[in-house]
Amino acid sequence: MVANAESTMLLPVGLDYALAAPIFCAGYTVWSGLRWANPQPGEKIAIIGIGGLGHLAVQYAKAAGFYTIAVSRSKDKEKMIRGLGADEVVADGAALEAIGGADVILSTSNSSKSASEAVRGIRPDGRLVIMGLDTEPVQISPADLILKRIKIVGSQQNNREYLYEALDFVAKGKVKPMIEKFALKDIETAYDKVEKGDVRFRAVICMN
Repeated sequence: MVANAESTMLLPVGLDYALAAPIFCAGYTVWSGLRWANPQPGEKIAIIGIGGLGHLAVQYAKAAGFYTIAVSRSKDKEKMIRGLGADEVVADGAALEAIGGADVILSTSNSSKSASEAVRGIRPDGRLVIMGLDTEPVQISPADLILKRIKIVGSQQNNREYLYEALDFVAKGKVKPMIEKFALKDIETAYDKVEKGDVRFRAVICMN
């Protein structure tokens, strides 16, 4: 395939193409969001939604050395989430608040309601990073904004250096995307499974 050179990125030595594929979207997105929040040593990171983006966000936050909290209502995922590196798993913002809260909340789900509820668990001077799209608005009271000095940050795929860093974590074995591989001839099957939500967490089409 012909592509502009500036639209490509060299992979770190030894990194498998199938593991690299989700990083160019999901991994790049969540690592950018974490970097954009500018977390400081000793701060706590919470991740809302443990899906295609969130399962990577948990791993990146932990690999970067932060105390990591997953916010998920799916009890059946808890063992898996802890296996990804989460120090705590809580159901919502109230439960997050009850364990002391987080300095940075990465909202990786497409639920504005979940992001709004999680504000309860933001510490003073905390940052809520929105990277999941929803048609509904995120609702935050002026009192929370003022009294806690909360920052709301929109994030997508930011600086190019963040993509290299995101790939490097995977190359070093500190982050591992959960993928399901499909041959090119089975691309319709892959599409159907993704549409039904039956892939945990990323489908990868292997050209060979």
